[in-house]
Amino acid sequence: METAIEWLVAALLLLGSLFALIGSFGLFKLPDFYMRLHGPTKATTLGVGSLVLASMIYFSTTGEVGLHELLITLFLFITAPTSACMLAKAAMQVHAARVERTRGEPWEQ
Repeated sequence: METAIEWLVAALLLLGSLFALIGSFGLFKLPDFYMRLHGPTKATTLGVGSLVLASMIYFSTTGEVGLHELLITLFLFITAPTSACMLAKAAMQVHAARVERTRGEPWEQ
């Protein structure tokens, strides 16, 4: 494998790992359900997307077709936002507790 492709795969693996770590940290540290929902659905989806893209590039250089990785990416990008929307709607139905903003309302003029 060429050195440039190895560097690209390594960079995508590190980027994906960083996004997954940030998403997991957000899930652990953020104060209420809605904020905790945002961390994994956004950052972790980007993290898994980067990891799968690195896998696709790696296996395409070895001569194998990356159809499995393409399907994983497709299903991930379809199901993660849908499940997050359903969880948020369910939380609104049961009136899940929210944390008040600490710096006031940012959209007020």
